[in-house]
Amino acid sequence: MDMTKRSALVKNFLGASPTWYKLAIIGFLVINPLVFFLISPFVAGWLLVVEFIFTLAMALKCYPLQPGGLLAIEAVFIGMTKPAHISEEIANNLEVVLLLVFMVAGIYFMKQLLLFVFTKLLLNIRSKKLLSLSFLGAAAFLSAFLDALTVVAVVISVGTGFYSIYHKFASNHPEHDSDVSDDSRINNPEHKQTLEQFRAFLRSLLMHAAVGTALGGVMTMVGEPQNLIIAKSAGWGFSEFFLRMTPITLPVFVCGLLVCLFVERFKLFGYGTELPGKVRDVLKEFDRKETAKRGRQDNVRLVVQALVGIWLVVALAFHLAEVGLIGLSVIILTTSLCGVTDEHAIGKAFQEALPFTALLTVFFTVVAIIIEQQLFNPVIQFVLQSPAASQTSLFYLFNGLLSSVSDNVFVGTVYINEARTALEKGAISLNQFELLAVAINSGTNLPSVATPNGQAAFLFLLTSSLAPLLRMSYGRMVWMALPYTLVLTIVGLLCVQHTLVPVTELFTQWKWITLPPLEALGHVAIH
Repeated sequence: MDMTKRSALVKNFLGASPTWYKLAIIGFLVINPLVFFLISPFVAGWLLVVEFIFTLAMALKCYPLQPGGLLAIEAVFIGMTKPAHISEEIANNLEVVLLLVFMVAGIYFMKQLLLFVFTKLLLNIRSKKLLSLSFLGAAAFLSAFLDALTVVAVVISVGTGFYSIYHKFASNHPEHDSDVSDDSRINNPEHKQTLEQFRAFLRSLLMHAAVGTALGGVMTMVGEPQNLIIAKSAGWGFSEFFLRMTPITLPVFVCGLLVCLFVERFKLFGYGTELPGKVRDVLKEFDRKETAKRGRQDNVRLVVQALVGIWLVVALAFHLAEVGLIGLSVIILTTSLCGVTDEHAIGKAFQEALPFTALLTVFFTVVAIIIEQQLFNPVIQFVLQSPAASQTSLFYLFNGLLSSVSDNVFVGTVYINEARTALEKGAISLNQFELLAVAINSGTNLPSVATPNGQAAFLFLLTSSLAPLLRMSYGRMVWMALPYTLVLTIVGLLCVQHTLVPVTELFTQWKWITLPPLEALGHVAIH
């Protein structure tokens, strides 16, 4: 191969990514088989997990699907896991896949209504602290009943709409469907500075909302997928789950609100940026023009989208169908009643979700490797062999640690089943098992906000098309999540240590909770 062809091959590999990044990925691909065959499959498994996290951290350099996918393919070829095991993981998480494919697309067809509502909200609430609390509180409330990915999809759609409005104005092409990722047409230095300030403003709102999904998601059995698995294993219903989690979730939620006010008040960790006055003026003008040109047909579309939104909330809250199927119904209802019948127009709605769906499938491969190579087993055995008095705290901490580097659904499933097995063998009592279930649920939901790969909603935000527009990198998300991570983790731990046992005993003594017989409890199979 001559130098020209070799140079072309290097340039084609991972496209416009930096040369050092390309060399790093090539180095990973060379080292992994050597470590697997010559040192230890266990060490090679952990090395692959670290490498995959690296590709997530460098998401702004190269979308993680390609480098992460190459690492996953190689791992299958050298025997870290089997294709059948990956298929099993995908089948176990089919609900999440359908959610991404259909629900995110459904939200796309409601963006007209969402932009209308949130524009009014943004223009009428001038206090940044109050606005931040509104985003965090609304995300928490919705995530307690809806899926966190759905809530984040709404926030991303709104943020993209706001950003596009000002970017088109700043690039002097307000009516032109310009590329909002291209800043080359913004020649006015004042507009460039305002755009940077607006980016910081939107980043803070998005992070508050993302954390809100964790604060609300931990409260109910439908808030996160692992919550449902834990509730089924313990035999808890909706109200019982909520009550058992209350000693931890309510103090944590209050502290989360205080963190929101604190970082906004003192402008710490990238928060506190106000909405630029110029952007407010542009949004007001946009709202005025949209109101003026909105005809009867447009008003009917807004009404239809509002009714479909009500259907969405009711259907999800009462679990009338799987989340993905409800999303499909949203697509059908909004497109048919709002006059969207062109195939290409419908296809645009799927552009945001499908790359992430593919990336999540690669992530399932990593999860399959974690299971097959038993990477978490030493930690699990250490915790179960510890004294009963310290087990709840250790379960909470280790669940949080592992969830921040892996999938919290996987970690929660593995730990609750290990605890369930210990109960069936008589190693722990029923009361201890119930305390561990609360600790596991708290651990997989709260400390996992530390990194984007800790929760699917955070990862979805990082890999969305909005993230590069707002310059939201992996490192920046970790930094902005840091105050929440520290406070939520510490407060959660203190509650597990000091309030969980007495409050649970109080519930039991007063018989606020009707406990099912032990033999009625179902066993949830490990992934």
